[in-house]
Amino acid sequence: MSEDQQQPRSYETAAARIEEIIKRLDSGEAGLRETLDLVREGRELVDYCATELEAVGQGLEELKLDELVQRLESRQPAVD
Repeated sequence: MSEDQQQPRSYETAAARIEEIIKRLDSGEAGLRETLDLVREGRELVDYCATELEAVGQGLEELKLDELVQRLESRQPAVD
């Protein structure tokens, strides 16, 4: 992101900003330079959101694996 823009604090914040950018671009009121800046910012926000979603997806996969291991361990007879 550019120096005057901060990394979003959350996925939700980034998604809300993307919606604002889309509305501004759809309005047709943005000039050429502003359009370029908005598109760049939007791309960075989309990349941030994709990274966040990937991290959440990996976390869910780990939870599923942990759950599977627990189920498998609970089915095995205890070895004395």
